[in-house]
Amino acid sequence: MQNNDEMRGAGGTPGGVGQFVLGLGMVIAGGYLFIDRVTVTSGYWQLWGYNAFGLSLIPLLLGIGWLFFDGRSSLAWLLTFAGVVIILVGIIANLQIYFTPTSLTNTMIMLGLLAAGIGLVARSLKAN
Repeated sequence: MQNNDEMRGAGGTPGGVGQFVLGLGMVIAGGYLFIDRVTVTSGYWQLWGYNAFGLSLIPLLLGIGWLFFDGRSSLAWLLTFAGVVIILVGIIANLQIYFTPTSLTNTMIMLGLLAAGIGLVARSLKAN
C-alpha cells in the first residue's frame, strides 16, 4: 500500500492526470484551429517615405566587416548584434496579422475548445 504523499497527479498535485491530458488535447486542438485561420503578411519598411530596409543593414554589415578584421573586438560584436536586433525588430514591427473570415460556428468551436481546455488543465493542477 502506498502512502498518499507518494501518489502524485498532474503538476505534483493530487489532481487528475486524465483531466490534464484531455484539457491539454483540447487546448492544442482549439489553438491549432484558431491559429490556422490567421494570415500574416508584411509590408516594407518606410523612413520618410523611402524603403528603409537597406539602411537597417548598415550596422550589421559594418559589424561583420569589423569582425573579419578583428574577431576579438567587443565593439564589433556589439555592432553585429545590434544590426541583427534592428532587422528582427523591423520585421516583427511591420507584420500585418488578419483573422481570415470563418463562420460563427467554427469560431465558437475554436474558442470553446480553448476555454474548456484551459479550464480542465487548471482544474487538474488544483489540489482536490
